[in-house]
Amino acid sequence: MNKRSYLFFSIVVSLIAACSQSPEGAQPPPAPPPPEVSVIKATATPVTVYEEYVAQTAAVDAVEIRSRVNGIVERQVFEDGARVKKGDVLFVIDQQPYITALAQAKAGLAQAQAALVNSRQILKRIRPLVDEQAISKQDLDAAVARQSADAASVEAARANVKQAQLNLAYTTIEASRDGVMSRALINPGGLVTAAQTLLSTLYSIDPIYVNFTISEQKLLELNKRLQRIPGEDKSKAPPFKLILTDGNEYKFPGKLNFVDAAFDQKSGTLQVRLAVPNPDRYLRPGLFVRVVVAAYENADAIRVPQKAVQEVQGSRSVWVVGHDNKASSRQITTASRIDNDWVVEKGLKPGEMVVVEGMQKIQPGAVVNPVLASAAGGKPDAQTAASAAPAVVKTGN
Repeated sequence: MNKRSYLFFSIVVSLIAACSQSPEGAQPPPAPPPPEVSVIKATATPVTVYEEYVAQTAAVDAVEIRSRVNGIVERQVFEDGARVKKGDVLFVIDQQPYITALAQAKAGLAQAQAALVNSRQILKRIRPLVDEQAISKQDLDAAVARQSADAASVEAARANVKQAQLNLAYTTIEASRDGVMSRALINPGGLVTAAQTLLSTLYSIDPIYVNFTISEQKLLELNKRLQRIPGEDKSKAPPFKLILTDGNEYKFPGKLNFVDAAFDQKSGTLQVRLAVPNPDRYLRPGLFVRVVVAAYENADAIRVPQKAVQEVQGSRSVWVVGHDNKASSRQITTASRIDNDWVVEKGLKPGEMVVVEGMQKIQPGAVVNPVLASAAGGKPDAQTAASAAPAVVKTGN
């Protein structure tokens, strides 16, 4: 190293040493203030938890309209999708062949009746001749048999007339009950086969069924609420609300109508059915709806926002700020969720401060600066959240 380089190195070392020396009396820099976190006060409020199920509407009766006779469709009397009353004419099958068949049956009946009159007269004349031994007993037996055969022919002819009358009546197809018609599947001029060709379908509309399934666990919870098996006393069942696809509630509640006798072993679910009034024809068969029913009530429930809850491997916890402003993690037990809140069953007490924002700033046991969420950002606290819309627990079937 030459003299010039050595001098430069000495100056740099001297400057570093000078900078590292603190002036006499200088104070260390102040500690940073505690981190600010948003908190809410845990409040016990009454909460009713509702269970929600996916369901589908179905007609009480779905009658397939089929003809009882063969023939050509002559007229379609109803309009597709129209509401009909019991006894209204729906279709008319070509009647001419059946009018002719009825006339032939009546002619056959008249012929049989004439033959019966003749055989009776012959028998009436023969009987005295037998007593006089003018004819043999065999001739009398033949006359009696003839009369019986003619009498049977009359009964058969009457049956043919009745069948012909029924066939003629069957050419006019009427509604078997009140309801709404689907579209016609056969147009006028189309050929129909008796009991095979489907002409249309008649759906009943008021009331309407709502079918859904319930799991074994949910049934047990419902039994606890009813204190008995639902199928034994349906009048004690809680009201079932219907939520339509647009999110609005249907104005008529449903009543428990049917609970199946056994669980489906494959799915582990039980079939349940509601009967719902439908006077305005607002609900249609095959419509998907949601069924909401009260599962249980908790008079002292504590709700915390979902964002305040940390989940790790199925375990849930929250940060709680004590009276000394120190934050600590607390394990909680939850069973249901209401909107964006968890309902806490164990782990929190009323009055405790729960951190809802700023968890990333917290160190276990560190002092924080808690600020009520409602004051910090105008966000609703637990009491406000508890008075929100009805609690609905979204569950699978």
